[in-house]
Parts: sequence; structure tokens; C-alpha cells
Amino acid sequence: MAKKAALGKGLSALLPTAGLEEAKEGGGGLETSRLYRFEERMRFVGRVAELDVETIQPNPYQPRLHFDETALDELSRSIQQLGIIQPVTVRALGDGQFQIISGERRLRAAKRAGVRKIPAYVREADTEAMLEMALVENVQRQDLNPIETALGYQRLIEECDLTQDKVAEKVGKNRSTVSNFLRLLKLPPRVQASLRDGDLSTGHARVLVSLDNTAVQYAVLDRILDEGLSVRQVEQLARDLSEPPAPPEPKSAQETADGPSLEQLQVEAFTNRLRSHFSTMVNIKRKSDGSGKLELSYYSDEDLERILELLLPSAD
Repeated sequence: MAKKAALGKGLSALLPTAGLEEAKEGGGGLETSRLYRFEERMRFVGRVAELDVETIQPNPYQPRLHFDETALDELSRSIQQLGIIQPVTVRALGDGQFQIISGERRLRAAKRAGVRKIPAYVREADTEAMLEMALVENVQRQDLNPIETALGYQRLIEECDLTQDKVAEKVGKNRSTVSNFLRLLKLPPRVQASLRDGDLSTGHARVLVSLDNTAVQYAVLDRILDEGLSVRQVEQLARDLSEPPAPPEPKSAQETADGPSLEQLQVEAFTNRLRSHFSTMVNIKRKSDGSGKLELSYYSDEDLERILELLLPSAD
């Protein structure tokens, strides 16, 4: 009875080993050399291997923009004591080289700790698939700041040609969550920097997005940072600042029919300037004879003191 072919021999049972031996020794031509590099790469794929850290290249698609040095030092000390618990993920490049897909923070900390080899899960991925995997795996982590997460979502849309629905599906979030993060990228630079550095919460930032005036956004940001306003207080402030100015009394029925007068437009412009300057609700009530009343709202004793300092600056 003929013997059945043995199973489980891997690529060596399918590829010509003689040509591979020649390739290892530097002979055999271009095709056998490519064949050897292919087998060398594929023997790592799909399993966890101990890789030399010097063979792992950084990820050019890394969405993390900032690595906290203190946190890296803490992780480095932990690795010295316990080793790396969770393997990094890499893709095989061939010729004994790999490229990190996720886990760059662990890789950096391992190098800092003087570790020479780390466990790595090896995957086969082309450039586009690697970009998508790296972005998805990284934005699913909890330690990215909101701006890094938003940029990761944006890159998935722009570079991987995904819709917001597809991004939400891949990262396991609601579409509204993805949309809210993307809106954060509309904030002016100083607000984004405060959010990135942890000085501003995501809840505060989402309120600031609703204000379409950069000067007002900066004014409200300063108040949040100086006075420690809660999200609810900022929401009320935003509602007040967004409320249209009270129109002055019209001079006649004909003027009302013709639309806003020059005086009404001036009052609206003055109101918006004062709201921006004082970062609070302002109403100008102008009478037909040119006189009127100016109202400034405040929300606490500290807020009143702030407005008084703007009205009556102390002489230095």
C-alpha cells in the first residue's frame, strides 16, 4: 500500500529546497534569491516570534504625535522588571527586517530599558493594509489624546478612502462619536493645543466648536482655563453669546418693511464686538432718539470682578 503524503511540512514541502540552499550561499540567480527571501519572510507570518529590536523599523503611519517621556520611563522600568507582557504587532519586510504596526510605545520603552529581543506578532500586510491596521489599532487605544484620535479618523477617511460609517464600524464606535471627534479639527490652533495637552476637556471643546468666531472661542477658552468653568457653565455662556442682539426700536413702520436700518446694523456690530471683548452676554437697547441702555451679564462674583477689571483696568 502506498504511503500517504505527509502533512504539515510547510513551505519547504512546496518550494524547491535545492534552489533555496543555493540562494543562501549567494547563488542560484535572481528568482531563487527572491524565493528564499519569500520563504524567510513567510516563516514568521502568523505567529509570535522573539525579534531583535534593531530589526524592527518605526511605523511611518504612526498616528500618535506625542510620546510622554515620563510615561516611557515608567514603562521602561516595568519592562526591566517584568518584560513585555503584550507582544507588539509587526509586518515582515524580508531580509530579516520588520516594520511596527502597533506597539511603538512598547518598542521605544524596550530600547530604553536595554532589552534586545521582544515578542512580536508578525502579520503579512501591504502598505495600504498596514496603514489601515495601524490607524485602526491605534485609535482604539485609550491613551491617545482627542486630537490624535481625530487625526487618526481623518487619515482613515482620506488615505484609506473610508466613509465615516466605515470608520465607525472598524473602530467599534457610533458614527456620531467619529463625527464629533472630526469636528474638533475645526477648532483654532490654540484650542487644539489645550485639548492635546489635557488643559481642556473634550466636553468643553465640543461647546467651543459651536462658536463660529475665533476671537470668541479664544476668549471663552481663557475663561475656562482661568476660572475653571464647568461644561454646563460654558454651554450656558455659548447660548448667551450665540443669541442674536436685541434689535433697536424701529423709527417707523416703513423702516420695518424695508429691513434693518443703518442704526440697527451698527447696534448689531457694536454688540458683537462687545461680546467678543467681554466674553459674556451683551445687549444694547437703543431708542429712537439715539439714547439707550447697555447690559452686561455675569455668572458669578468672580465673573463680575473679571468684567470690572476689563472696564476699569488698574494703572501699573
